Amino acid sequence: MAKYQELADSILTGDNVKSKEVTKELVGKGIDPSEILNEGLIAGMEVVGRKFKANEMYIPEVLIAARAMHAAMDILKPLLSESGAPSKGTAVIGTVQGDLHDIGKNLVSMMLEGAGFNVVDIGVDIPPEKFVEAVNSNKANILGLSALLTTTMPAMKDVIDEVRKDGNAQSVKIIVGGAPVTQEYADSIGADGYAADASTAVEVSEKLLSA
Repeated sequence: MAKYQELADSILTGDNVKSKEVTKELVGKGIDPSEILNEGLIAGMEVVGRKFKANEMYIPEVLIAARAMHAAMDILKPLLSESGAPSKGTAVIGTVQGDLHDIGKNLVSMMLEGAGFNVVDIGVDIPPEKFVEAVNSNKANILGLSALLTTTMPAMKDVIDEVRKDGNAQSVKIIVGGAPVTQEYADSIGADGYAADASTAVEVSEKLLSA
């Protein structure tokens, strides 16, 4: 449908006025909100993710695209919860204790939300026990840990150890990322996945949940 393409394009260009307008129009026609989400918003954010990964879009443009997505999501969210539409899963995400950086975490949150995940962003400088609490209270399938300083990377292992000790939280899939983090480091601390960028975080999350 041409309107879905129009909605996807409004996300890509970061036009939040247009994204709201088209979403309202589609809702007014009685179209299933999950169809609008999948065919319009997720389709648009997938293109944003591909372009970001290929260095064809940069952080400011991604943030503007995410703003347009959120404008449309504000209309769809209550309708999706009313209809009981399934999400791809629930992801809890935060920056580890001692680290106050949040741009990378915010990008991952936006990309996951744009891909159809329910995202619970618990902020920065989060101690291990708070991650465990958030995983349990939100029945999370995915836990994303971010660190931008080499000095705070060991806090990732502290979180993983704390989560694995907790009987209720053990099954959550843990993904780590951040500028100094590598696949080798992720493997060494027992993470289930590693993502070098926000788009890869979505791919890794989807792969872990379908395994």
